Amino acid sequence: MSGPAVRADNGLIRVAFAARTSTYDQQDPTLSIPRQLNGCHRALPDNAVIVAHFYDIESGRKDLAARGQSRAHEMFEIPVPRDGGIHDLLEEAARPDRRFDVVICEEIGRVGRRAYISNEIERRLEQLGVRLIAADEPFQLGDVGRRAKTATQVLTRRVKQGVTEWYVLEMLEKSWDGFETHTQQGYNVGKACYGFRADPVPHPVPAKRAKGIKKTRLLMHPIEGPCVQRQFQWRTTERLGYQAIADRLNEDLALNPPPTPVEPDRAVGFWTYSSVRDILTNPKYTGHMVWNRRARKGAGKNKVNPVSEWVWSVEPTHEALISLETFVQAQQVSARRERSRTKPGLNPAPESKRVYRLRSYTSCVHCHRRLFGNANHAGTVYYGCQPKKAYRPDGHPPMFRVREDELLIGVNKFLAHEVFGPYRRSLFAAGRADQEQAATKERADRIAAIERALRENRSRSTNLLRTLEVAADVTDEFVRDVNNRRVELQAERTRLEEQLEAIEVQVREAVNPELLDYLPIAGVDLDLLPDEVSRPLFEALRLEIHYDYETRTAVCRITLTGDTVLAAGRAATEAVAALPKQRSARSEQVCVVPPAGFEPALPPPEGGALSPELRGP
Repeated sequence: MSGPAVRADNGLIRVAFAARTSTYDQQDPTLSIPRQLNGCHRALPDNAVIVAHFYDIESGRKDLAARGQSRAHEMFEIPVPRDGGIHDLLEEAARPDRRFDVVICEEIGRVGRRAYISNEIERRLEQLGVRLIAADEPFQLGDVGRRAKTATQVLTRRVKQGVTEWYVLEMLEKSWDGFETHTQQGYNVGKACYGFRADPVPHPVPAKRAKGIKKTRLLMHPIEGPCVQRQFQWRTTERLGYQAIADRLNEDLALNPPPTPVEPDRAVGFWTYSSVRDILTNPKYTGHMVWNRRARKGAGKNKVNPVSEWVWSVEPTHEALISLETFVQAQQVSARRERSRTKPGLNPAPESKRVYRLRSYTSCVHCHRRLFGNANHAGTVYYGCQPKKAYRPDGHPPMFRVREDELLIGVNKFLAHEVFGPYRRSLFAAGRADQEQAATKERADRIAAIERALRENRSRSTNLLRTLEVAADVTDEFVRDVNNRRVELQAERTRLEEQLEAIEVQVREAVNPELLDYLPIAGVDLDLLPDEVSRPLFEALRLEIHYDYETRTAVCRITLTGDTVLAAGRAATEAVAALPKQRSARSEQVCVVPPAGFEPALPPPEGGALSPELRGP
C-alpha cells in the first residue's frame, strides 16, 4: 500500500479501474459500473488518468480462484469499455509491459466482500509494485518521498474491510430468518413443483403490492397431482426404481404429462430417471412447505443439503398429495434399492450371461451388506460376501459363499407353507395369539385413558376462561395467574396429543394376521417361474433373506401392510397364472389354485403390518 506512484514519461500517473457489482438479478450493472467509474474519476488528481477498465458481475464472497468466471456482463450494454475481470487485472499487473501502476476501486468492498480475499488481492498487487487505492479512503499520489505516511489509510481500509464483511454476514443471517418465516407462513419460493400450480396472493407490503408483486402458495394441479400420487404408490407398493417408474409413465404421456423445467428450452418431452427422482424426494407433497433443500451458492451449488438443514413449516400449509408416512416409506425404498436395478432379466451390460434370481434380496446378518452373485466354471450359482477390510466386522471371514439352489429350496418352502399354504394363519399365530391380544387390549385402554384426559383438559380450559369472564375484581396478579394456568393446560394438552399420536402409530404398525387372508392359497414353485414374474412377486412381498455364515442358516421374511397387501395379492395371482400346466411334484404337494382373477372380497385394512419369517438351514 505504501510507496510512491510511478509516473509515465509524460508525467501522468497511469491508473486501472477495478469494479464489481453483485449478481445480475439483484443489481443493475448499467447504472452501478458507470457510477463507480465516475466516483473514481472525481477522487483522482488531475495528473492521473484511467487507462484500463476491469470489472465483473458476480458475488464478492466467492473465493479468488472462482472469481472472474461469470459472463453476465455480456447480457448488458454497459457504457464502460471492459479489458477483462479480476484475474485479467492480476495477470496484466505481473507483466513488464503493463499499462498501469495504480489500481483504483470505488471502495474496498468492490474488490472482495471477505477481508481475506481483498487482502490477498492487495498483497499480490503490492508485491508486483502496484498500489491499490480506494476512492473513499485518504490517499496521496505523486512523489511523497521514501517515508510516505499511510497509517491512517491502512486503519481506514482495515476498518472498512471488517465493516463490509460484518454487513454481508448480518444481511445473510437476516435473510435466512426471513426465509424461515416465509416458509412457516406457507409461501412458496421459486417455480411451483410438479403436481402443484402457483396460487398468487397479494403481497402483504403495500409498496410491493402497488407494484404488482405477489407471493405464491401451492394448489394441487388437477392432472399432475394424481400423477404424483401414482408415482408414490408404485414406489411404496411395488418398490419400482426411478427408471422403471419413468418407463411406465412414458407409456401414456397424456395421462402423465412430463414436467417442464424452469428453462422450457431444456424440456426433453418425456419422463427420465432424474425427473422421477426429483418428485419422489420432494417433501412438499406432504402438505408441509420446505425450504433450503438444495445449496444455491458456493462450491456446492445445487447439491442437496443434509436433511437436518431443511426448514419445514410446523403445520401443513397446502393440500397434501401424500401422507408423511408414505413419503418416509418412499425414502426407505431408496435406501434399500441403492445400486440395485429394478428391471428383471439379464443385466444390460454386454458381458452379462446369467440371471441371479435372488439378487438384492439376500444379505449378510453380520455386515448387513447385500450378497453379490457369481458362478463357477461348472455353472453353479453362488451368492458371496466380500467386504473391504476396513468395513469387515470382527470375526467376519474375508469371503464366504452360499449356493443359490440351496437358498431357493428354503424360499420355496417358506412361500409354500408360511405365505400361500392353507395353514399359514395357524402357523403364524402359534404362540403369538395371547401376546398380541394382550398388547391390543393394552393399547386400547391407553387410548381411552388419553382421550378421557384430553376431554378433561379442554373442560378445565373452558372453565378457566369463564372464571375470567365473570370475575368481579380482576387484578394484574389474577390475570397473571390465569395466564400461567392456561400455559400449563396447553403444555399438558400438547403432551397428551403427542402420546395419542405415538400410540396410533403403534396401532397402524401392529401385527395383523388377517392380512394373510388377502393372499391366495396356492402353490408357487420358483423353479418354474421366470425372473420377469418372480421378481415383481418378491418386491410386492418385501422379501428379505438374511444369511448367517456361522450357523449356515437363512432367515426368510416378508412384510405385508394395509397399503401393499393388494399389490402382493395381484403379484401372487399373476405368478400362479404364469406357472406351466406341467407342475413340479414339490408344488403339487401344497398347491391349491385360486379361481381366475382372484381379488380379496374385502378392502384392505387401514392399518396393521405383518412380518412372518422362517428359519432354516
